[in-house]
Amino acid sequence: MTDHLEIVVMEGDETGQELLEQSLRVLDPSVVGFEVNLHRFDLSLENRRLTNNGVVHEAARAVREVGLGLKAATITPVGDVGSPNRILREEMDAAVIVRTGRPIPGIEPALHIHHPICVVRAAVGDAYGAQEWREGSDLDEVAERTSRITRANCRAVAEYAFATARAMGGCVFGGPKWTVSPTYEGMLKEELDRAAAINHDVVYRPMLIDATYAALVNKPTDMPLVIPALNRDGDCLADLVLPLFGSLASSESLIVGLDEERKPTVLVAEAPHGTAPDLFGMDVANPMAMLLACAAVLQHASSRRIRAVGGAIRVAVMDTVARGVRTADLGGTSSTSHFVDEVIKHLQGA
Repeated sequence: MTDHLEIVVMEGDETGQELLEQSLRVLDPSVVGFEVNLHRFDLSLENRRLTNNGVVHEAARAVREVGLGLKAATITPVGDVGSPNRILREEMDAAVIVRTGRPIPGIEPALHIHHPICVVRAAVGDAYGAQEWREGSDLDEVAERTSRITRANCRAVAEYAFATARAMGGCVFGGPKWTVSPTYEGMLKEELDRAAAINHDVVYRPMLIDATYAALVNKPTDMPLVIPALNRDGDCLADLVLPLFGSLASSESLIVGLDEERKPTVLVAEAPHGTAPDLFGMDVANPMAMLLACAAVLQHASSRRIRAVGGAIRVAVMDTVARGVRTADLGGTSSTSHFVDEVIKHLQGA
């Protein structure tokens, strides 16, 4: 085996950790055909408390050095040690979060959605990490917060959205609520307009975010859509878009740092869903998102051979669903471990 790959693995909580462990089985050398060196960090809530988030900072430094990471879902209680996701995104200098809903073989999508829909969201800033406070009492009480975005973040979202739309053969669709917030949200609209002016070959359909939601529900898609968004809006949009194709657990989530040419310099893949405590220990959760996260990490490796194996994992996951092996959220009866077993058999040609 001449090829090898280094991956930072960030362990999580409850079902998130179970799905990570199951999905890592597809990265065994006996399956992929090359050595995979996993640098593991325990980001469970218990260890984050014990280290006062020191382990999160260590993982972020490792991700910057290695360039590729996999992360399990983690618990973020209100008023506790804070969000490990925010720390990671800020310290790895992440620019965008990318979540793509895609048709799943044999699964009828909701409504009239038959083309992929990709949400490209700012990875930092906005409502996340904002300072919040309240003043006054009773009906005079006022709540305020200090949301913040930057021109650089908006430009990264806009340019990445247009590059993605070109690669998908789709259009840049939607936008922020720039009419109500011309100074704050208007900054993203300005950058989208700027990107449109230098990407004449990409279809651009600007639309207020509320109209975007309505269009997703009411209008058939005639081509793949790429929806650019600020951090908070993109979080909400993705949670609508992915279930339209069958399940929130049917697609990976990518956190991407970019160079000046908008090429990925660091990438962490994870599942877009939470820790699913109701499913913990039951071996019934859908592992598709974490399996596709593994595929995505390989597909961003420098080696052409490793990228090809990443593509093969993606195909194996979709073919497994097409053969009727599905977890309960997709109308099936498969367990988590059985689904992964079938994906591995596909990859090994069994």
